[in-house]
Amino acid sequence: MTAAETIRVSQKDGSTLRLEFATIDDLNEITDLWYNAFSPGMLFLWPDTPGVRQWWNDANRHDMLHKPNAKYLKVVDTAQNGRIVAYAKWSLETAEERGRRWPAWHSEMDPALMDKFLGHLETNRTMAVAGAPKNFYLDMLATHSDYRKRGAARLLLEWGCEVGDEENAHIYIDASTDGQPVYQRFGFVSKNDPTVDPFEVAAMVRQPGWKSV
Repeated sequence: MTAAETIRVSQKDGSTLRLEFATIDDLNEITDLWYNAFSPGMLFLWPDTPGVRQWWNDANRHDMLHKPNAKYLKVVDTAQNGRIVAYAKWSLETAEERGRRWPAWHSEMDPALMDKFLGHLETNRTMAVAGAPKNFYLDMLATHSDYRKRGAARLLLEWGCEVGDEENAHIYIDASTDGQPVYQRFGFVSKNDPTVDPFEVAAMVRQPGWKSV
């Protein structure tokens, strides 16, 4: 089996965190986790309402069922009845192969603002991976506030980096200023200056085969 089809990442000795593939049954918990991780900073785009939460569930359900190159992974705490403490969505294809990233916006979202922000991220990706015809995308990574700096993000990143290395693919991410140091430890390099980016986003790329020194 290829790296994209299995879990090879090893847990730290004594850790109760375990990496697994996410399923349709996890959708509500994943949406709850997203709002925990990104509130209040992203509520101007995705307000916390029942309708928008359902939009998230529907969007992720669609991609789980209809986009075979969209891989959803979760980190669970085995000491807390399998509670999901972090998750990631890896898009193992180029933007052109993937097509439209999102479904139609919910009526409670601002469509002009959504198009401006997410269009900017797509432009950043095109710029950052120029000259790298095979490139993957860390579409989403969220860790519950109770579990930050406990190794959950490491498990999710190691899985995707191993896949990228096996497939000889560059990996692109949109990183916040706070998230940059985490990604740098895995070999991601910023291709822009986030301090002058209109949304303060770092466009970061990791080359395949990168090893720490």
